[in-house]
Amino acid sequence: MFDLVIFDCDGVLVDSERIAVRIDAVVLDRLGWALTEAEIIERFVGRSEAYMVSEIEAAIGRPLEHGWDAEFVPLYRDALAAELEPVDGIVEALDAIAIPNCVASSSSHERLRFTLGLTGLLDRFDGRIFSATEVANGKPAPDLFLHAAATLGADPARCAVVEDSRYGVEAARAAGMHGFGYAGGLTTAERLAGPATTVFHDMHELPALLEATPTNGDGAV
Repeated sequence: MFDLVIFDCDGVLVDSERIAVRIDAVVLDRLGWALTEAEIIERFVGRSEAYMVSEIEAAIGRPLEHGWDAEFVPLYRDALAAELEPVDGIVEALDAIAIPNCVASSSSHERLRFTLGLTGLLDRFDGRIFSATEVANGKPAPDLFLHAAATLGADPARCAVVEDSRYGVEAARAAGMHGFGYAGGLTTAERLAGPATTVFHDMHELPALLEATPTNGDGAV
């Protein structure tokens, strides 16, 4: 049995990925780098804001000026405020999971408070929210998950990670944790599958999967 369940946020707790990718396409086009939504999903879903900024600068051949995103922030906030909902089944899953848990996300703390607050999930994780801004390397590096486990006193080999992106499940594997890849979002089951990873399609299944998946001490089953 696991000692700690680490939840990603976007696409796992809050159904924000489709909204964000749609706005990302508009923002990137205005900056001079036209990408399809499929290309955005492949390149950026699960990655940190810092990584995305570095890739944008490389693609357009110039650094982004300080405050470059001021005109775009309202696009995201307005769309999320109007459309954001919890991921289907996650509220029921959280109610049924008795294992200690936390959030570890590529999003900033400000965005995490905003999206979790909009969906009524913020209080469930009070004091147990971790952002990639706290570590040197974002996903697919293991830094964020190892930081969350260390802060909460959990052995990485006895941690489960619930993710919806390929970069997220790769980070879980790198951390020696067992991954549960949620394929009900934008990333296909094939992109999530791999060693020490249980792929599932319905959040209602998660509590039973956590109970039925023992670890052997290295994050594998």
